[in-house]
Amino acid sequence: MNEHTAEILSQTNFSSIDWVIVLLYLSISVVIGLFVRKFVVNMTDYIGAGRALGTCLGIATMTGTEMGLVTVMYSSQKGFTGGFAAFHIALVAGIVTFLVGASGFIVAKLRESEVLTIPEYYEKRFDRKTRVLGGIMLALGGILNMGLFLKVGSIFIVGVTGLSAQGWALPLVMTLLLVLVLIYTTLGGMFSVVVTDYIQFVVLSAGMLVATYVAIQVIGWDHLFETIVAAKGQAGFDPFVSEGAFGLEYVLWMAFTAGLVSCAIWPTAVARALAAKDAKTVKKQYMWSSISFMIRFLIPNFLGIAAFVLITTKSPELNALFFPTDGSAPLDNLYAMPIFLGRIIPTGIIGLISAAMIAAFMSTHDSYLLAWSSVLTQDVIAPLRRNGMTGAERIKCTRILIVVIGLYILYWGLFYKGNDDIWDYMAVTGAIYFTGSFAVLLGGLYWKRASSTGAFLALLSGIFAVVGLGPVQALLGIQISGERVGLLTVAFSLFVMVLGSLLFPDNSYAMSEARREALNDKAQMQEV
Repeated sequence: MNEHTAEILSQTNFSSIDWVIVLLYLSISVVIGLFVRKFVVNMTDYIGAGRALGTCLGIATMTGTEMGLVTVMYSSQKGFTGGFAAFHIALVAGIVTFLVGASGFIVAKLRESEVLTIPEYYEKRFDRKTRVLGGIMLALGGILNMGLFLKVGSIFIVGVTGLSAQGWALPLVMTLLLVLVLIYTTLGGMFSVVVTDYIQFVVLSAGMLVATYVAIQVIGWDHLFETIVAAKGQAGFDPFVSEGAFGLEYVLWMAFTAGLVSCAIWPTAVARALAAKDAKTVKKQYMWSSISFMIRFLIPNFLGIAAFVLITTKSPELNALFFPTDGSAPLDNLYAMPIFLGRIIPTGIIGLISAAMIAAFMSTHDSYLLAWSSVLTQDVIAPLRRNGMTGAERIKCTRILIVVIGLYILYWGLFYKGNDDIWDYMAVTGAIYFTGSFAVLLGGLYWKRASSTGAFLALLSGIFAVVGLGPVQALLGIQISGERVGLLTVAFSLFVMVLGSLLFPDNSYAMSEARREALNDKAQMQEV
């Protein structure tokens, strides 16, 4: 990167005062991790916060996790590339989450089953091998899914602070942020997650509103719409336009992923349902959370649109970097929103907003690290141990896995070379788990004839979703949209679940043995 480019990228309102604000916030987070450690007595406390979440705190902590920095970044990226048409993602997320809350679809029945993880339900309904496979598929899809979180969050920080041109900045920030998250997540577990999520909910909400207000003042409503019309035409407003960034298949895929999966099947959201007081609280929590599930996409979408307008109409030097005409490689459009905020938000306020974004980053990472590590402990390692595991052993194992997964995402973020949009990458990798899981949960909760063989095969079928990743398609020499691969995988998983259950029904003795083993394992887990 030449000196001229470095000078352009270093222009920001972020100052030493803002660094002080950010560092103070990070220090508070570490103190929280140390303080809540004393509340962790057993595994239920560590991964379920004692199952004591009420409606209001449940809404706040769910929003805090799901509106993480990676959400802000990939949603702004979609706004940058798709214009106002990207708002359809927010709309379907809000509508589907409300419907799930009103009906209690999947989540209420899961809470009534009194399990701590989704794979634990697999054993309670089917058998142990289904639970172990479910845990493996969940961990595989989930860990791959969050593989770029650390890099994306660090891109925001180096972008907003003007360090984008410094080669050392990105890996250094990634390492420091990871160390911070590992410290308080390993110490406090879900108690730490809930407390930091609540703080993040308050700080980030205020920060996002301020950023939106300033963006409107700087760009202007009329100029926003005029620019999108001129640059993208009808495709900038209508997501169903086939020649645009989305299309019918993409909208349907979003209704499933951003809507149903993100609230009713994805473990970090379901963890709040499983930690709620009862099924009635779960329904209220989801109905009210539907508003925040919509806003978590909507506001970042808007900031991405505003960044596109500023870059293309008010900053020729940035326009030349993001949309070069000389044949050179364009700057990664993930940098667009943080660079935009760094230029329009005044000193002091940009520090507060950055602290809010880092809070969002930490809330997502602590929940995801805890989710995948606890699944591996609860649903893979413990069931395979002949003599079981005590509560203390489970907590220790979970903490070790948190560190191991953290090191993996540091490596993956530094070396993964795919060109997929972050949201599309996440949808495809997550589909490795949730396509099969949807079929198994739907069959297990609502169909008496669903069998363990059908469930096992449905979970395995989710692996086909990996075909939607760019590097995999390049290796296979094919080109199919990720949304089409995802929809086909969902249909295939449902088909396999039904066919496998009809051809290989369970017998009553096997089912009673599976339930007995599940109860014994649950009793061991609750020991101190």
